[in-house]
Amino acid sequence: MVKLDILSDPICPWCYIGKTNLDRALSKVGDHPFEIEWHPFQLNPTMPPEGMGRREYLEDKFGGKEGAVKAYAPVVQHAENVGLKIDFEGMKRTPNTINAHRLIHWAGLEGFQGFVVQRLFEAYFRDARDIGDVEVLADIADGTGMDAAVVARLLASDSDIQDIQNRDKHSREMGVSSVPTFIIANQHAVPGAQPPEVWEKVIGDIVAQLDKDE
Repeated sequence: MVKLDILSDPICPWCYIGKTNLDRALSKVGDHPFEIEWHPFQLNPTMPPEGMGRREYLEDKFGGKEGAVKAYAPVVQHAENVGLKIDFEGMKRTPNTINAHRLIHWAGLEGFQGFVVQRLFEAYFRDARDIGDVEVLADIADGTGMDAAVVARLLASDSDIQDIQNRDKHSREMGVSSVPTFIIANQHAVPGAQPPEVWEKVIGDIVAQLDKDE
C-alpha cells in the first residue's frame, strides 16, 4: 500500500470538491493502492471558539459583499460541475473547526475516518449545519458508528486539542499554505481539487511502478 495523507478543513469547499473527485477516481479504478489518512489544517485558526456569522466572516475576509461573491463564483461553478449541492444561503455561521478536527482524529483511531470526513462535509455544505456545535458533532459521530456519548464527553474536555494544533502548525512549517493538499508516499505533494482523470493517471502510474518493483 501507498500512504496518501490529506490535509483538509471540513469548511473548505475546495476540500469537499477535491474529495469528491478523488472518490470518483478510486471508485472507477477499483482496487487502488492507497492507505488514506486525513490531517488537520484550519483555514481560520484564530476563529473565536463560538464561530461567527458567515456573512460577516466572508465580507471581512474578501473586502465586502462584492468581493465575497466574486471569490465564491468559481466554487459554485466547480461544485455544480461535479454534481454537489451546496446550500450557501442556508449556511448562517462559519465555525471554529478545532472540534471537527478532533472528531476526525478520533474517527481515525476507530477506522471511521473517511465516513466522518464525508458526513462533516455533507452536514456543513449540503445540510447547512453548524459543525462547530458539539451536539451536531456527536450526532455525526453516532451516525457513522462511533459512540456519541463518548465523543460528547471527549468534546467537553481538552483532549487532543494541543495535538491538533501542533499538527496544524507542523504542516504550515513544512510549507503547506492551502488545502486540500494531498501527499503521496510522504514525497510528492498534489495541491488543490484535482479532477478524477488526474487521480486515475496518478493511480495508474503508482500501480505500474509497484508491479515493476515486484
